[in-house]
Amino acid sequence: MPLLDQHDHEFFHTNGYLLVEDVIPADRCERVIDDIYEFTGRDPDDASTWYDPPKGLDEQFSSAGMIEMYHTQSMWDVRQHPRLYQAFAELLETEQLWTSLDRVNMTPPAHPDHPDLDMGFTHWDLDITDVPRPIPSPYGVQGVVYLADTTEEQGGFQCVPSMYRAIDEDWIDDRIANRDKPNRITDEDLEEHPVEPIPGSQGDLVIWDRLTPHGNGSNRANEPRFAQYINLRPASWEDVDRREYRIDTWRESREPRGGAFPGDPRELEQETGPATLTPLGRKLLGIDPWHGWLNA
Repeated sequence: MPLLDQHDHEFFHTNGYLLVEDVIPADRCERVIDDIYEFTGRDPDDASTWYDPPKGLDEQFSSAGMIEMYHTQSMWDVRQHPRLYQAFAELLETEQLWTSLDRVNMTPPAHPDHPDLDMGFTHWDLDITDVPRPIPSPYGVQGVVYLADTTEEQGGFQCVPSMYRAIDEDWIDDRIANRDKPNRITDEDLEEHPVEPIPGSQGDLVIWDRLTPHGNGSNRANEPRFAQYINLRPASWEDVDRREYRIDTWRESREPRGGAFPGDPRELEQETGPATLTPLGRKLLGIDPWHGWLNA
């Protein structure tokens, strides 16, 4: 039975994002949250502990709420959940997908003593000057799972649908020609195109087009915001080096390469060994090919 209908597809292509409800069961979300608390050494019943970086980690590892946790069984149980896979497969209109190996977020309520955790922002994760012509739709996607109920005030996902609707080749060319920093989203931009917070319930999934300006808000609520970043992209089975790298990353339970992922110098995840994969998870990682999946 289809998870998305025609209205969902039209909404996504018009607004640059889509909230898909009830994708991940609550118990799976709770297990990720439990692992975040264990990984960080924080106490769910003691708010004073929510702001401290885990022992042995520099404060940079808690900046903007990012947690350097990638390979717990609970996280893989979210990545390989069939309903999440179905949402991406239907939206991207392809069944052959690979999952990202991304991290989680815990953003506690804003506190004057911890300005690094009060960082509402809006940006692109791309170079607007390098967008191909004609512009693909979508121009790649990104995603996040709400691990707990998240209100408009709780510092969750936010985006700028009206700017997404304005983007075309002429808009990009004008921005490149008339701005020293075309990739920078200014206050003037956001006066014309207001940011919209996207509240959601535990287990909901947001998928957005990479051309959609987006970010996180400031947490003005009383509870932390919990999220798992996750993305499914068309598989590149012929890219042997990339496939082997992905499998090694899972097998060794380590962070992805690149400066955006500093990792955990304590190597706690490496102590437990690789997470158990389902048949779907093996295909999403790249261990098994997608050929014949529909008839498997």
